[in-house]
Amino acid sequence: MDWYLKVLKQYADFNGRARRKEYWMFFLFNIIISWVLQGIAITSGFSLIGYIASIYSLAVLLPGIGVSIRRLHDVNKSGWFMFIALIPLVGMIWLIVVLATEGDKGPNQYGPDPKNPTDELNEIGIA
Repeated sequence: MDWYLKVLKQYADFNGRARRKEYWMFFLFNIIISWVLQGIAITSGFSLIGYIASIYSLAVLLPGIGVSIRRLHDVNKSGWFMFIALIPLVGMIWLIVVLATEGDKGPNQYGPDPKNPTDELNEIGIA
């Protein structure tokens, strides 16, 4: 749950890098919450819950895009790489593979390694 809240706190942050765990935990909690809200809306027939589910989906859209871009940065890809998903069938599969790939070790052009943010050796260099 901490990973989910971390993404929500970084609401519209498109800079830096996100670990695989951060991305996939946000994805998992987001799916569970959406399914629960939709299930309640369908079984109860109470339309207000359907509206709440729609508002929730809109509310987590921007954090979801943000964590996806930061995840792509972790594998040293631009955020624009998300548009590869627009290629029918192959694009979405390739994007999922990239999102599931382990990130670059050490700093890259998008920032320090999120798995070891206190790695001063990479910042200072070896003398």
